[in-house]
Amino acid sequence: MILEIDGGYSGLRFSSCHFIPRHEKCSRLHGHSYIMRLRLEGEVGADGMIMDFVILKRKLREFIEQLDHMVLLPGRSPDVGIVTADGSVEVSVCGKRYVFPEEDVVILDVPATTAEEMARMMTETMAAGTDIPENVDSISVGLDEERGQTAWFTKVLR
Repeated sequence: MILEIDGGYSGLRFSSCHFIPRHEKCSRLHGHSYIMRLRLEGEVGADGMIMDFVILKRKLREFIEQLDHMVLLPGRSPDVGIVTADGSVEVSVCGKRYVFPEEDVVILDVPATTAEEMARMMTETMAAGTDIPENVDSISVGLDEERGQTAWFTKVLR
């Protein structure tokens, strides 16, 4: 059985900006209004649920609080140099230099701030940081960069 949360209807959205080094168009700083989605596959447990929606939405909102209206930087990119000092974050990438207030930046543990890599990071974080019941076989997070453009990552748990 499948349990799914559609962030478009559940208000699970955030807006952020990023860039993708060496991409023809997306190497420029630009933003998206992201929508988060979640899917669990498994069997209905003794409580009549695969898992409680409230717990899952709470966890998804933690991502939103961390990422909403922030500059997202890839902490593991070989193309991006990041130096934090005196309340600022200086970024060097492919001949460009940006300086942001430290409070406006989130450095993600990803090689690129693509929807694919962020969906992977979110799925891994959900799997590791949520008490997922034994009846759940897999967890997937989908991240829309815009309507009709969703990256999904699935982690098989059992």
